Amino acid sequence: MDRFQHYIDGSFADGTATFESLDPATGAAWAVMPLADAADVDRAVTAAHRAFTSAAWAGMTASARGKLLMRLADLVQAHAPRLAALETRDTGKIIRETSAQIAYVAEYYRYYAGLADKIEGSHLPIDKPDMEVWLRREPVGVVAAIVPWNSQLFLSAVKLGPALAAGCTVVLKASEDGPAPLLQFARLVHEAGFPPGVINILTGGPEAGRALTSHPKVAHIAFTGGPDTARHIVRASAENLAKTSLELGGKSPFIVFEDADLESAANAQVSGIFAATGQSCVAGSRLLVQRSVKEAFLARLKAKAEAAHIGAPDRMETEIGPLCTARQRDRIEALIAQSLAAGANLVTGGHAVSGAGFYFPPTILDCTDAPDAPCLRQEFFGPVLSVVSFDTEEQALELANETEFGLASGVFTRNLTRAHRMIRGIRAGIVWVNTYRAVSPIAPFGGHGLSGHGREGGLAAALDYTTIKTVWLRTSDDPIPDPFVMR
Repeated sequence: MDRFQHYIDGSFADGTATFESLDPATGAAWAVMPLADAADVDRAVTAAHRAFTSAAWAGMTASARGKLLMRLADLVQAHAPRLAALETRDTGKIIRETSAQIAYVAEYYRYYAGLADKIEGSHLPIDKPDMEVWLRREPVGVVAAIVPWNSQLFLSAVKLGPALAAGCTVVLKASEDGPAPLLQFARLVHEAGFPPGVINILTGGPEAGRALTSHPKVAHIAFTGGPDTARHIVRASAENLAKTSLELGGKSPFIVFEDADLESAANAQVSGIFAATGQSCVAGSRLLVQRSVKEAFLARLKAKAEAAHIGAPDRMETEIGPLCTARQRDRIEALIAQSLAAGANLVTGGHAVSGAGFYFPPTILDCTDAPDAPCLRQEFFGPVLSVVSFDTEEQALELANETEFGLASGVFTRNLTRAHRMIRGIRAGIVWVNTYRAVSPIAPFGGHGLSGHGREGGLAAALDYTTIKTVWLRTSDDPIPDPFVMR
């Protein structure tokens, strides 16, 4: 089997322990992965802290940091086919998606390469005539970046890019589910020529996560995952008082009004919930459709769902690949059963595909008469769409905001004034109008509520990895008066 290693302090190293990674398409072990423990994490954080203050990194100009990021971007682009194949093998995400996404990941590193020497301070018009005061933006320190298995190269880029542009150093922890592409990415980091310790990459489970997030030398924790894990991270960060940015997924509303282009909306909905086999933080998993077009729209969706080609993820014709893990498949089946018991109606799908691998078909649940069904509240992280109908715009907005999450949303309508009203009213970090799942390195990405806090992408993300230093310079040549002499 293939073997992978950690990347710590500029060198590749075996973990204290190892584990076998399973191919989601077959359920068989295909590679041996390193498993970090607290000692491995301490070595990585210590290396990152040492690099943060070293002349090789701290003394490097911002423009030089940008050139290193540009070199990394070029390497990601050149090695995208290999990275995509590894992600498909280790996570089950279909090759047509990993190929397209990883090719675009290079643009994130290019964006932050260009931004590295544009993170500026400012001068303050202070109210004291003999003082000059200005603000310096300086890197916050060692960053603990923790990413899940899905879209891991993208989710790493939106953390590594701005953190490195700001001058921070990073310990990146890959998920123990499907870590191969990030461990391979470490070879590109090494080839790009970053000083040892600036970027460290390891994989591990809860022990590694606890050790990393509570480490006294970690200043900022950037995490993508679920709310339950985020709560553990926030508690662990009480040890070091590290700043946190959390991107935690959602239960995003996908709203279709009767005047929408139904074919366009149906294609966007299929992409929004069935792409990546539904394993996306922005999945449009709650369809809110106006009652007058509900049956016609559901008929379109049902036809598209049942026509989707389920197959091996490494084949370009495959449209639905396997789920990443068997436990995720089992959890989805259990949630569907609970939702059906609560009154939801099964439109299509609903049961795991028999045979090898962790396959699950596109599934649609009509919950119009089951407002308390679990599928309307809980994130499946799978290809399951829950449908509710509405009559008025006011009802649509109320249903859209009936969630503890607040990451993404979609609105499909030809009515421009209605679109603006919905944009104002929806409580979510992202509103897509007549489109869905569009991303760019220029645009901030994030949410609120159980979807977390902080933003990834854009200038705001780079500033989030800085701290402000206030500098006071006295300009008078007169001596400072003795404070103990009365005048």
